[in-house]
Amino acid sequence: MSRSSLRRGALLATALTVALTTAACTGDAEPDPQPTRSPSASPSGKPTEKPREVTFGAFGTEEEVAAFQSVVDSFNASSTTRRVTLQSWPDHESALEDVLAGNAPDAFLTSRIDLDQLVDAEALQPVSLLLDERGVDFGDRFSRDAVDAFAMDDELQCMAYSVSPMVVYYNTDIVDFDKMERRDYDVPTANDEGVRERWTLAEFGAAAQFASRRGDRRGVWIDPTLQGLAPFIYSGGGQVFDDDDAPTSLAFSDDSTREALSETLAILRNATLTPTNAQLARATPVQLFKRGELAMVAGFRNLVPELREAEDLDFDVLPMPVIDDRATVGDISGLCISADSEVTGDAADFIAYAVSDSAMSTVATTGYIVPANTSVAASPQFLAPYDEPANAAAFNSSIRYMVVPPFIDQREELVEAVTPLLEQLVTAPGVLDLETTTEQIDEVSRTILSPEETEETESPEPTESPSE
Repeated sequence: MSRSSLRRGALLATALTVALTTAACTGDAEPDPQPTRSPSASPSGKPTEKPREVTFGAFGTEEEVAAFQSVVDSFNASSTTRRVTLQSWPDHESALEDVLAGNAPDAFLTSRIDLDQLVDAEALQPVSLLLDERGVDFGDRFSRDAVDAFAMDDELQCMAYSVSPMVVYYNTDIVDFDKMERRDYDVPTANDEGVRERWTLAEFGAAAQFASRRGDRRGVWIDPTLQGLAPFIYSGGGQVFDDDDAPTSLAFSDDSTREALSETLAILRNATLTPTNAQLARATPVQLFKRGELAMVAGFRNLVPELREAEDLDFDVLPMPVIDDRATVGDISGLCISADSEVTGDAADFIAYAVSDSAMSTVATTGYIVPANTSVAASPQFLAPYDEPANAAAFNSSIRYMVVPPFIDQREELVEAVTPLLEQLVTAPGVLDLETTTEQIDEVSRTILSPEETEETESPEPTESPSE
């Protein structure tokens, strides 16, 4: 077994041990799931009733689900009046489908991008008062941005659980900033502790150029998607959507957006810096990165465990590069209570425990999430000072610069419709007509986001000419 596999197994074993031994010893602000009655008998001396059943649903990888099971086990170990059973899904789409179909667990994990559909379906029981009664501190102990993301209709609909901002992963053997500096490349400035906390688009481009100077190795890959391009657009003062609340179109043809794209595409369209079609045909960008054939790739926190397992890979992270202002995107997950739950109080007790320091530390040690609990996010369980990435604090510092996207019911349809044009924008060979392509992107987006307006303004289709 490899050292990395042994390390991961040790982490999970440690996480389970910590959870089981600290379940009844949470911090001052953490709820105490201890029963109020004797575990063996009621006040009348009769045997206690069967524990109340509570279901909890979570989605994620096998390791993430295993960590959630550890949290469930530690909660159950400290209570005889209720018993939590874990239900799992592979992703948030599957979870949303089950909940909207009326099969919601009492408490469940959800993605913030699904919140509007859950609220519209009246599938949630707001958690504000329930968690306040259980001593959950919504102040400095939790990321304000993450908590606010789950506020709707003057209620906290779900409790913020984790945040995952997009950052840049880089191979530290290939992108050697000290060597770059000696060779007069632009490099990000290190602080007094030697940490490079931010970098400009020019420094990002210089790193890609430095990494691509030998052989077939390439400097950078950014997915040609709305999510991949959004941080650059926002950083350059542009907008992805024409309205932050009720978008009717993308805003790629906006002058500020075009200017930000023009600067960004000067790097992303450079064939000497990005993977060739042949490279992408035989491997994904992440696979190329793990093999040392690609120096930088943008991604989220869930990449960390996979990269830690890669042989001969040394990596670190930096925030997304800056054009004018810092900006990034990402996802936020929260813990919700079903409107149909018959054990609302017990479900609230479990959520209050699940966001406590001890319980969140259990999940944080897997490396997959950035805890919304700021105490755990600043702890060794998350920062892992003896493991990669060394600059894990970059995830925490990036949260405040996350741009939360508007709710879009037709999100999948929009992505499917505009992705071919975005790929053309980023990867098509030859000279790019930025003005025409961005206008086409916006026009196609309107057919999804405002189809009624599009139909009203559409002119009759021309008849085909003989040449067509």
